[in-house]
Amino acid sequence: MIPIPLMFLPFPYTLAEEKRSRAGGAKNPGRRPRVVSAPVTVKEVSVPSRRKSPAAAVTARRSGKAGLAPVLTPRELNRALLQRQFLLRRTSRSVTEVIEHLVGLQAQAGNAPYLGLWTRMKDFQLDDLTGRYHARDVVRATMLRSTQHLVTARDFQRLRPTLQPVLDRMLKHSAYPRELVGLDVDLVIAEGRRLLASGPLSGVELGRRLQERWPERDAQSLSMVVRVAEALVTVPPFATWGVGGEVEFATSKSWLGEPPGPALPLEDVVRRYLGAFGPASVKDMQMWSGLVRLSDTVEQLRPRLRTFRDEHGVELFDVPDAPRPSGDTPAPVRFVAEFDNVLLSHADRTRIISEPHRKRVFTVNGIIRPTVLVDGFVRGMWKLERAKERVTLRIEPFERLAREDRAALTAEGERLLAFAAADCASRDIHFASVS
Repeated sequence: MIPIPLMFLPFPYTLAEEKRSRAGGAKNPGRRPRVVSAPVTVKEVSVPSRRKSPAAAVTARRSGKAGLAPVLTPRELNRALLQRQFLLRRTSRSVTEVIEHLVGLQAQAGNAPYLGLWTRMKDFQLDDLTGRYHARDVVRATMLRSTQHLVTARDFQRLRPTLQPVLDRMLKHSAYPRELVGLDVDLVIAEGRRLLASGPLSGVELGRRLQERWPERDAQSLSMVVRVAEALVTVPPFATWGVGGEVEFATSKSWLGEPPGPALPLEDVVRRYLGAFGPASVKDMQMWSGLVRLSDTVEQLRPRLRTFRDEHGVELFDVPDAPRPSGDTPAPVRFVAEFDNVLLSHADRTRIISEPHRKRVFTVNGIIRPTVLVDGFVRGMWKLERAKERVTLRIEPFERLAREDRAALTAEGERLLAFAAADCASRDIHFASVS
């Protein structure tokens, strides 16, 4: 099996937030519609107008009771998401342009960003990303939701300070604070900064050296304090294609030549999220980023945003000029990498995956399995199994596939094998039976 190393997670990854996500959506949001001769009709939700005080008007807007709001169906939300994620049509943009548009790629598994770019880009090759990593144009670091992401160096320097409260909150609610009672944390941070100034260190080695000064303290807790407070990046060759091993960290100042800052304003963060994942609710924005209390930011932006509703009446926001294709727009089959943000960036994920299917893809120990998109929605999982010179792409459909969908997956699977297993003399595709 092709090695897929896991990136270091700064905190124990749980699915607490995942379990809080409501199921929502229609029972079968991915069902193909009957063929019609006109686009899906946009429905309107109207509320009789009445004179309100300014304060009441703000309350009405927040509760979604003011004006007319077009209703977007699950299929329309699906097509908007796919187009903005380059999953309707592959893009010719550069690696760094794609990564910046997506506001990073989830990188808990080392190979996942490569596969995420391959499925979105035309003619993507392994060296296209590895070269950018070694050139320090992109970095891997703890970012959104306190998990490892691949981002451009420019985005790291601005977005990392904005996300610092997320990391601080995660540390506060972890087990580590109990190990640090009575400790001069600022002194630990200063010592960690001094140690890292001489070169990259693994988390274990950093903890060991800090423990030499504080022998009565837990080494892992000391290391964690520094890794949360300081803007650290992981250094190659770790997490380049097929490379695992121990993670080494460097300060962003030593790796990129300057410290982070100033922080990217929350208004810019929201607009960029919507450009890649919208239309979306405030809860969606918070789920994606890990930030809280974004309602005020969205209210400030409201005059510059478009508003919609989903079929349950939830208010959705969007940047005005973003594409919103018809729900009838054809969607090609796609192989989506594990941990891909297309599945992780909404509180209500029924625009891409049904609740029963989500439970099969999201494991109890925090693994998000690679998935197959058919007609735009998750319809199965996939994995690569390697045995000497033979590699097999195993596709596990969740339901019986139409003949044309099976043929399309076979053709796309051959492309995947040519990319991910070019060194193997024998490459096969196997479909699991559907009970």
